[in-house]
Amino acid sequence: MPSGRATFTKRQKEQARQQKQRDKAERTNQRKQEKPVEGAGEMAELRDHAAAQAALFNMGMEESRDCGKVHDRHSNRRV
Repeated sequence: MPSGRATFTKRQKEQARQQKQRDKAERTNQRKQEKPVEGAGEMAELRDHAAAQAALFNMGMEESRDCGKVHDRHSNRRV
């Protein structure tokens, strides 16, 4: 049973579509693998900065808590 031209072109189109899909998946996987390497240093830097900011914030909170224990906020009386 001979195949017609339409069948041949359909098959070629389908094979081309599948190949494009494989190429796209491969490019996506390559990007995913490269991305963490580039952003790893940046994320560590951001974490360090966040930790420094948290330490400064906590230090300020400790000072304000100490002041609150000694004096009432609205008067000069000691609590």
